[in-house]
Amino acid sequence: MSVHASERHEIEAALDIFREIDQSPRMTQRELSSRLGISLGKVNFLINALIRKGFVKVENFRKASNKRAYLYCLTPRGIEEKSRMTYLFLKRKLREYERLEEEIRRLREEVSSEESRQKEVRSEEVRGEEMRRKEVSSDEARGEEERKCGVPSKDGDQVCNAL
Repeated sequence: MSVHASERHEIEAALDIFREIDQSPRMTQRELSSRLGISLGKVNFLINALIRKGFVKVENFRKASNKRAYLYCLTPRGIEEKSRMTYLFLKRKLREYERLEEEIRRLREEVSSEESRQKEVRSEEVRGEEMRRKEVSSDEARGEEERKCGVPSKDGDQVCNAL
């Protein structure tokens, strides 16, 4: 069963809400929204879904001056669901981590291979340049001989006038 990215994001947001409620049951939805970086409407939607499923119970603060202040508590089913979701989240992240490790290994091999190829190309370029220099040097030496000795004969032998 494949979970779409939007569903995965919603599951992760619900897990984050479970964690925050577990740590700070008196946190307001606005504080949750700010802390988790998700909209207030999304927080409200997710908390209400968790309440409907029986994972979270909500109570008004009896002594609070703000009667809209709530206390969010994980139910035993909520604690169980948080544990299950945490396990599945960890399992998925470990798979992602292993895939990333493999990709990094392949990329390092590719970079190493490319570096080796580049060194080979540079070595070939250096050898080619050395050969061109030798040819030029040889051509220059022949030209100097020709100037000293005169024009070569038709059969390619040098006719030396300097003798």
